[in-house]
Amino acid sequence: MKAQIIKLDTALYFALYKPECKPWFKMVMLALSKSGNGGLYVILGILSALFMGSVGQQFALCAVVAFAIERPLYLYLKNRIARVRPCDCLAVKAMLTPSDKFSMPSGHSAGAWLYATCLIEHFPALALPLMMWASGVSLSRIVVGVHYPIDVILGAVIGSGCAVLAIGVVGEL
Repeated sequence: MKAQIIKLDTALYFALYKPECKPWFKMVMLALSKSGNGGLYVILGILSALFMGSVGQQFALCAVVAFAIERPLYLYLKNRIARVRPCDCLAVKAMLTPSDKFSMPSGHSAGAWLYATCLIEHFPALALPLMMWASGVSLSRIVVGVHYPIDVILGAVIGSGCAVLAIGVVGEL
């Protein structure tokens, strides 16, 4: 069963990985990927807390709690699973240099879905564009060659799950 899942995951990877894509598409995918690097989260969290009143402060607190849950879990799983990135074990060249050597789970996917879920809780009118952005960040990690599809799916589950947990914790305060 495990071999079949890995085979399917690799086939899906090759269906999505497009090194010969149009320059504009490559630029969009790289930009989406970089938007999930984390710096944007810090800036938006601080700005929300400073300028959006109590809702912005609740959102920022929720995001901090969610990341405090997610980061240790992510790091534990990343090093425990130790799945080699596709760009390091397949005959492919990534469009960017990953920050570490393991691929599962995707930290970019986890962070994007965590942040989107926290934002949606506090700003529900933004749900559709936030889900599109988080999906784009996740997809971009496959397209640029650094993650398999299962990596980004697991990252999305972890990120959104940690956000839901944090929403419950912060809601009880």
